[in-house]
Amino acid sequence: MAGKGLGGRIGRGTRIARTGFKGARGVAGARARGLVGRETDPVAHHEQLAEHLAEVLGEMKGAAMKLGQLLSFVDLDLPDDVKGAYHRALADLRDAAPPFDPEAIDQVLTEEFGAPVEQVFASFDPDPLAAASIGQVHAAKLDDGREVVVKVQYPGVAEAVRADLRNAESFAPLARFVSPNQEIEPLLEELRERIDDELDYEREAQYQRAFASRYAGHPFIHVPDIVGEMCRKRVLVSERVHGERFDAFVAGSDADERQRVGEIIFRYAFGSIGRFRLFNGDPHPGNYLVEETGSAADGGRRVAFLDYGSVKMFTRERYASMRRIEQAMATGDRDTAIDRLRAEGFLPRNAAVDEDVVFEWFQLYTRAVTAEQPFEFTPEFAAEVIRSTTDPRNPYSDVLRQLNLPPDYLLLNRIQWGLNSVLGQLRARNDWHAIRDEYLEDEDAGAATDLGEQDAQWWAEHATAGRW
Repeated sequence: MAGKGLGGRIGRGTRIARTGFKGARGVAGARARGLVGRETDPVAHHEQLAEHLAEVLGEMKGAAMKLGQLLSFVDLDLPDDVKGAYHRALADLRDAAPPFDPEAIDQVLTEEFGAPVEQVFASFDPDPLAAASIGQVHAAKLDDGREVVVKVQYPGVAEAVRADLRNAESFAPLARFVSPNQEIEPLLEELRERIDDELDYEREAQYQRAFASRYAGHPFIHVPDIVGEMCRKRVLVSERVHGERFDAFVAGSDADERQRVGEIIFRYAFGSIGRFRLFNGDPHPGNYLVEETGSAADGGRRVAFLDYGSVKMFTRERYASMRRIEQAMATGDRDTAIDRLRAEGFLPRNAAVDEDVVFEWFQLYTRAVTAEQPFEFTPEFAAEVIRSTTDPRNPYSDVLRQLNLPPDYLLLNRIQWGLNSVLGQLRARNDWHAIRDEYLEDEDAGAATDLGEQDAQWWAEHATAGRW
């Protein structure tokens, strides 16, 4: 069990640093051994290190644990036999992290509702269904018989997460050294806003309801509805979904089922951005449940999308600019792409960079929808994209060091890495360019697949009803 309190800023920073140093030595060693082939069995050492890392991050909760959740499914730049050790150990952080003290959880509920738990819910399971970075989820029933899930924020986690952010600010001088043209303060301000969103469950409830309303009655996308009158600053109550966890689905499904789920996940992400200028920036596998519908007409399965603590809405102007960049990438129009990247702030006006390398790197990031179709997502492609940004040995490293990441694109990087990795696990293959075009206001594209036809019919009925 985790303790009732969360560690202070210095203690948290020390534990991260100690684990990070130990991990860095192990990772560096694994990379070196992978290059020279000296070690025949590195897995046992790295399994032990990965378990320690998962334990530390799980107990600390907050932003530190968010890092562990991200590492649990992205494709790390490590030899395959070592990489699996980290994935297996850190995967538990997605939905089975160390639970918090039940008495502390009861105290949060009592403070938020002004009454004991047994007076608020007809039943409440003290054992969590899932324990994540800033809160844990419990099954409950309301007096009217409805099954719900109750997400409860850990006591003290807001202070701990903000301490993590202050620790991040201390790295600003190093960030400026590593990336001299990066505008640090706007990026940190964007990070603060997104973190404030995640810490405010009433705001998260508003975001989730926005998605639930837009997808109400959808044939293959399910967003659980909110029980709005029961949501509080540190408590979120929504309908309960019964479905199969993503990892279990991947392990037990056939190729056709995986292709269907992959297309649904892609359509949810790009459809939400294209139609609503909204996106959910937390695409890790613990936020997907695959439901059995029992209907042959809709393929028998749909996907429920959970957790709306990290949501962003783009302005029409920003979204239009993003589209112009992507169109230039798709058509190979290098000059227009570079001009748009400068206008968006990626290329500081005083920075002298190799524009051909910049264009090549952005083409890699958009390859899934701009390359020759059909395109198959693979773990190797997901790892290539991540390495292109994080590995100093990659051919883009010197150029990327001169670029600036505009704050609006901060969460897009997160969703890009996450989606590539999730779809890579499914080995999803399709004409993603044609599917993406279905959701663009400036193009009149027909349905590319059977799911596209279902989606188009639903959208036509939805729009006719005057709801959106």
